[in-house]
Amino acid sequence: MDDVKQIVADIKNGNIKPIYFLMGEEPYYIDAISDFIEKNVLAEEEKGFNQMVLYGRDVSVDDIISNAKRYPMMAERQVVIVKEAQDLSRTIEKLSNYAENPQPSTVLVMNYKYKKIDKRKALYKTIKKSGVVFESKKLYENQVADWIRRVLSGQKYTISPKASQMLVEFLGTDLSKINNELEKLKIVLPEGTQISAEHIEENIGISKDYNNFELRKAIGERDSVKAFKIINYFADNPKDNPMVVTVSLLFNFFSQLLHFHGLHDKNPRNVASALKINPYFVNEYVSAARHYPMRKVSKVVSTLREFDVRGKGVNSNAVPQGDLLKELLVRIFN
Repeated sequence: MDDVKQIVADIKNGNIKPIYFLMGEEPYYIDAISDFIEKNVLAEEEKGFNQMVLYGRDVSVDDIISNAKRYPMMAERQVVIVKEAQDLSRTIEKLSNYAENPQPSTVLVMNYKYKKIDKRKALYKTIKKSGVVFESKKLYENQVADWIRRVLSGQKYTISPKASQMLVEFLGTDLSKINNELEKLKIVLPEGTQISAEHIEENIGISKDYNNFELRKAIGERDSVKAFKIINYFADNPKDNPMVVTVSLLFNFFSQLLHFHGLHDKNPRNVASALKINPYFVNEYVSAARHYPMRKVSKVVSTLREFDVRGKGVNSNAVPQGDLLKELLVRIFN
């Protein structure tokens, strides 16, 4: 995120490079940088003749080079944006010849999503000398809630830990999807609002009471009544609450709880750092550790592995996922 801010700041200050090679597993930042260049490098009246968008599936590397070598018309520079450039992965190294001596009046933007070029080869090395190579890395799940907080803070909003956890649980690590939902919230909520679980429920449709976050909390507190209510809700709404997601989240929770038991220093700050969790959730682990000693946690982790396999159809004899989840709860609580 800091690299993105630096690239944007440089462009705003007129430090514009002839090549931007945007690659990596996370498409959100690739799109963000490319869209910023598309909207801001040229004035509106210059774009008609001097800005073009090409698609990797429709052009060759030679076509891209030919367009990049063209001179701008009645403007200081032209912008050539190549989307889905990963479709050219077999021949992309041919671009290194152009990168050695790029046209100074052209801004060439390569959107190379879900893949990376080999950093040992000529293309990477030559672009690094004359332009920008940006690698957009996929965030781990435990990093996404902090990403949400940072994005919103820059837009004069805040968000409660529970609300951000609900978004991560429901949308996973897809930053584009999460950003789309945040944009919807910003339309209906004024600046300065702290986005709450209630806001998420009302505007996005994620239940604040019947979700994996609340299930994990109920299990940690050994609140069987609440846990079975949530599981019954999941059984009635299987498409919105797939078993594979529930089991995965519970497995992560109990794996972290096992780690918690092994910590010598259980100071909240150390726990949050060691488990890579928001300090807000430390008390959940403290409470769960009282209810689940280390031996029991090990047994639960083993049980979750078993139900992960069964939930994928192995040795389950077509048992409904709702029934499997109820059986899982019984095994955890006993």
